[in-house]
Amino acid sequence: MTSPIRLLADGHPETGFGPSSAVAKSDFTTENTSETISSFFQSKDEKISVGVWECAPCREEFDAYPVDEMMTVISGSLTLTSPDGTAQTFSAGDTFFMPKGTPCTWEITETLRKFYMIAS
Repeated sequence: MTSPIRLLADGHPETGFGPSSAVAKSDFTTENTSETISSFFQSKDEKISVGVWECAPCREEFDAYPVDEMMTVISGSLTLTSPDGTAQTFSAGDTFFMPKGTPCTWEITETLRKFYMIAS
């Protein structure tokens, strides 16, 4: 039997946060290169995942964002810039969706903690 899963900003109460490696060390923009993840759910086919991710300031270029992802910023700040130079900044409380294939520059300007739901 399944039931609703409460997502907690401080991570999963039983497993907490563990290391994550989504960002290349060379993409970090400060001496802080910490990146952690706390998983709350992954579908049996591993196509859907839900959790909390935290990352120090970094800057990444995406020719095509690799997954469909909905995010809610818990803390910190992120600026997404499209190839035409249009920039959008997201901070605590903002929710947004990144369609797979979106080209952008992803810049975390202040350590970011976010809820995520990824569909791959």
